[in-house]
Amino acid sequence: MNRLLVPLLTSAGLLGGFGVARRTGVRAAGGAVLLAAGAGVFALVARRGGPVRATAVVLAYLGAFGGSHPLAKRLGAWPSVLAVAAATAVPAALLAER
Repeated sequence: MNRLLVPLLTSAGLLGGFGVARRTGVRAAGGAVLLAAGAGVFALVARRGGPVRATAVVLAYLGAFGGSHPLAKRLGAWPSVLAVAAATAVPAALLAER
């Protein structure tokens, strides 16, 4: 179950966080969505794979968030977020469980 749930949650956090920030105009609201999804990802992965794996997945998640900003200058905002959400799903799926 985690093998699918974790990548879905990382993608939902990135896409949802950006969507909320864009729609409301309040970056903090998008950040709250990003934070909530990240906390959920950490809890799910830590339970099955341990804290080291959970930290690795969350770092990939946060790295994708950070990487989406410079990528957006080349691709545009939504294409950038879609690209990093898809790219983050792979390590999230691989690291979700032992």
